[in-house]
Amino acid sequence: MLYKFKSKATSDLIMLEPDGKRLLTIIRNDDSSKGILTPAQLPQAIKALEAAIALEEVRIADALSVQKEASSNPQARMSSREHETVSLRRRAQPMLEMLRRSLSAQTDVVWGV
Repeated sequence: MLYKFKSKATSDLIMLEPDGKRLLTIIRNDDSSKGILTPAQLPQAIKALEAAIALEEVRIADALSVQKEASSNPQARMSSREHETVSLRRRAQPMLEMLRRSLSAQTDVVWGV
């Protein structure tokens, strides 16, 4: 399944289901396949997403410091490379841009409709 986010202020944003669900869970505490964010809800959505990004970056920094301590073990270094993923900051940038532009234009962000 795909999530297609729409706003009159931007072009459409299409995300695969896991990424769309993750962002909606952060923004709205649900991952419904249809929904709307009104201009009044956009500031809180932006704050929630920015807070989640900051929290993930703290966790990543902590994990990297633990990894540096264990760097004497070559097997630990190899396994950490296997688990690298795309950060929330990168995944969320298009959504943050859409939310910010929609807020400036005072227009809704909708999906699934």
